Amino acid sequence: MSYDIEKPDEEWRAELTPAEYAVLRQAGTEPAFVGEYTDTRTAGVYSCRACGAELFRSDTKFESHCGWPSFFDARNSDAVELVSDHSHGMVRTEVRCAKCGSHLGHLFEGEGYPTPTDQRYCINSISLRLTPGGQ
Repeated sequence: MSYDIEKPDEEWRAELTPAEYAVLRQAGTEPAFVGEYTDTRTAGVYSCRACGAELFRSDTKFESHCGWPSFFDARNSDAVELVSDHSHGMVRTEVRCAKCGSHLGHLFEGEGYPTPTDQRYCINSISLRLTPGGQ
């Protein structure tokens, strides 16, 4: 896959903290219930921590009690890339930033949350940066 923002691995390592790199560039997962935005209710826009692309709005964030920030919709359909993930002995849908290819989390559907889409974008806080304010 080709992305608008492509950098050599050494450049990503220099720009990101080791924890950010492990999640964003190596598809890691931060521990549950410790992320900066898990319980945040601040109005604003959530962007990719690696490249700054706008991904989610606070008005689509909801309490799923899963341990990570959850959103029922991406900012626009082109903001994220959905990729089939067969790691860890299960089939899931990985969510990546469509601009730089960074790992954000996973998309789950049909869980019965009372949201307009019946989708849960389960996103690592460390993959995001919140800009408070208007949407």
